[in-house]
Amino acid sequence: MTATRPRPLVAGNWKMNGLIKGVNELDAIATGVAAGEAGSAEVLVCPPFTLVSRFSAEAAGQHIKIGAQDCHAEASGAHTGDISAEMLKDAGASYVIVGHSERRTDHAETDAQVKAKAEAALRAHLVAIVCIGETRNERESGKTLDVVGTQLAGSLPAGATGANTVIAYEPVWAIGTGLTPTAADVKQVHDFIRAGLVERLGDEGHNVRILYGGSVKPANCVELMGVDNVDGALVGGASLKAADFLGIAAAYR
Repeated sequence: MTATRPRPLVAGNWKMNGLIKGVNELDAIATGVAAGEAGSAEVLVCPPFTLVSRFSAEAAGQHIKIGAQDCHAEASGAHTGDISAEMLKDAGASYVIVGHSERRTDHAETDAQVKAKAEAALRAHLVAIVCIGETRNERESGKTLDVVGTQLAGSLPAGATGANTVIAYEPVWAIGTGLTPTAADVKQVHDFIRAGLVERLGDEGHNVRILYGGSVKPANCVELMGVDNVDGALVGGASLKAADFLGIAAAYR
């Protein structure tokens, strides 16, 4: 079958970084995208909750989208400190990351909780970026595909399609460490994820974008983005600087 996936996605996860003055970097990213520096790629910036509304207003009418880094599974209620998907939509977000390894580790999030958050995103008409990936111990023990397969099966939302769901493969051991899997390693896992999506979603599984994340930088992006079944990148630290982030998006020029 010929896939009809949306165009490649290059998403920046700012994590717990960024103040209002970060709008200058956002503007620089938008300027670069408008000038064609991201080629065919869709560009997304996911700042902290405190900046979603401000960034969404700044990005209005420009060629970038704004997302968030997490959401609660419920639409409202007595959940002090949490943010619902509906609130993110109201603030101008169009995407939300769920199940990032730092959430799974720091907050002990389970696959079931990640799935519930992804379904909340779909309920609020946000695109869910569902993160999966193995630790270094799991990779060295030869469990990569078992772990990734289990997380995919347990975290994929009901009703997932190529239009409302993105999968991000982020090997935990490569996030922020400077370590990067080989292109062959990435291909093996992404091909496995694609097969899993097709098994669960039928032909629609061909249409879901699969991003790679983990120490992506301008120096290695062309090789990584050129791997079969890699439909873009989820970028961490390198997305905080417009020049670096655009340098990665330039893989799609």
